[in-house]
Amino acid sequence: MARESKKAPSGIRWRLWFALAGLAVVCASTAIAGRKVREFALTDPQFILSRYQKDSLTIEGLHYTSRQKVLRVFTGDFEHSVFSVPMAERRRRLLAIDWVEDAAVSRVWPDRLVVRIHERTPVAFVFFRSGVLLIDSRGVLLDPPPQAQFAFPVLSGVREDETESRRRERVRCLLRVQEELGNLAKDVSEVNAADSDNLRIVAQVERNTVELILGDNNFVRRYQNFLNHYAEIQKRSPGAKVFDLRLDDRITAEE
Repeated sequence: MARESKKAPSGIRWRLWFALAGLAVVCASTAIAGRKVREFALTDPQFILSRYQKDSLTIEGLHYTSRQKVLRVFTGDFEHSVFSVPMAERRRRLLAIDWVEDAAVSRVWPDRLVVRIHERTPVAFVFFRSGVLLIDSRGVLLDPPPQAQFAFPVLSGVREDETESRRRERVRCLLRVQEELGNLAKDVSEVNAADSDNLRIVAQVERNTVELILGDNNFVRRYQNFLNHYAEIQKRSPGAKVFDLRLDDRITAEE
């Protein structure tokens, strides 16, 4: 017996075609409307970022970051719509500025941009042949800002040609020494982290400058033990400036 093919009623087919046609019209209308809105946002004068209007570009959070470096990031955006500014690209360029640890860029209706800067926090000085720089906890090298004064120790053992991750390891050594010494760290002027397993510090003890070899542990106990016996050590070794504290039961003077 031959099967009879079932055909959809013609009324249903027409309703389906009408629905699809209506959907196509709606999509086309939406695309046209979206294009017109975009053109309006990019060309209407009320959205122009004017270089002559006060606070058209507001920059917050600057202390040591060069304002001129931040402004240069947005030089090409003036006299254009704020909606044409590529926000992700501008943030990427801001993060390339040495003192900038994080940044956010926001549009403020109708014609302003607000830039919020979070600056890096330096923890020590580093000395290179090219000059003196600052370094933060992530190992990022920073140019000292003009006329700014910092009371940081020197971190030695850092090389200019090292990777940022390697410098970060040396900074961690310095921070570890400072954390363990606590209030005693105020008299430490230098931490030598050239060898992370054999740290050295330079400290002021009773108006004398001494270099102490601390090793890689028990920093506070070894340092406090040295301070407790310093008067006696001076009598035994009056000319010594370098002392090995790595053995907990003795202090060895290096002439």
